[in-house]
Amino acid sequence: MPRYIGEEKYQHGTPDALGVLLVNLGTPDAPTPAAVRRYLAEFLWDPRVIEVPRPLWWMILHGVILRIRPKRSAHAYAKVWTDAGSPLMNWSLKQRKELTRMLEAAVPAPVHVSLAMRYGNPSIASALEELRAANVRRLLVLPLYPQYSATTTASVFDALADCLKKRRWMPELRFITNYHDEGGYIDALAASVREFWAANGRGEHLVMSFHGVPQSYLRAGDPYHCHCQKTARLLADALFLKPEEWSISFQSRVGREEWLRPYTDERLVELAKAGVGRLDVVCPGFSADCLETLEEIAMQNAELFVESGGQSLHYIPALNARRDHMSFLTQLVLRHLQGWPETSPAWSPEARAKDFAESAARARASGA
Repeated sequence: MPRYIGEEKYQHGTPDALGVLLVNLGTPDAPTPAAVRRYLAEFLWDPRVIEVPRPLWWMILHGVILRIRPKRSAHAYAKVWTDAGSPLMNWSLKQRKELTRMLEAAVPAPVHVSLAMRYGNPSIASALEELRAANVRRLLVLPLYPQYSATTTASVFDALADCLKKRRWMPELRFITNYHDEGGYIDALAASVREFWAANGRGEHLVMSFHGVPQSYLRAGDPYHCHCQKTARLLADALFLKPEEWSISFQSRVGREEWLRPYTDERLVELAKAGVGRLDVVCPGFSADCLETLEEIAMQNAELFVESGGQSLHYIPALNARRDHMSFLTQLVLRHLQGWPETSPAWSPEARAKDFAESAARARASGA
């Protein structure tokens, strides 16, 4: 007979709660080959990320990639690591803190906000356990990926389902799949670009670089490419850019398979050879700065651009914990929480406690 989490700990009349789970991609625990190898082994084994038959991919992953890539990636992580640790983790913790603070001001009931990484720590399983310990019965999940892809958003759902299928009593669940064309998100992006230009000057061209995925995923029906195109178009419109003043590209490709084009590194070389001196790059698909933005774009690609004849590449930081970004995410969460009792103006801790005390009494009277 199967055993399920929580079956021996439940008590009738225990007050339930409302929770929000923030999820981002993940980061190794340290910028070392061993830590990076553990992280990559989990990340690259996900069939949502690499759609190759498992036996073949296991041999490639463990026979080649995990023997070579961890050392190189650890060196890259070391370039962006801070005294406080991983940039992605640091920004994610700040995002959690700010969202908690803003929700406390907007929702009459307590809202438990937890943070998880799809790969690495804190895991989705540990975050769900934290929420279960707080007796969260209504849960909103927000993957911090503005554009939907099966490789990211759907993978979060898979991991969530794998954990919840072990529960005897799973929470009521809501899941935000994307926010690529939300007005508040586009406004925050546009404001970040304008503020960067005001403080640092403006380049001759703006590249909007998104993380790439294999071209075959687009042909199979993944909407990610379309979401990126729409985000880029809306941002260009918000900045009143002419067609020749901006372009879109896709970064971080691996392997020999064709990925979404144009590739960011190739696009930067083209622009440098076309005579663009100063270039600005923004990465609208990343909710927080990480290896791909700080090392790949601001270091590797900046060097490539200059080597190809450009004068300077300026990276515009991700939205991170900007107030307008966090205000937008708060409003997005509040919209998706509507209809749950904790969001009602009539909610009060006194009335809630009375309801659960009465519920406990009825349960005892019925022999539960």
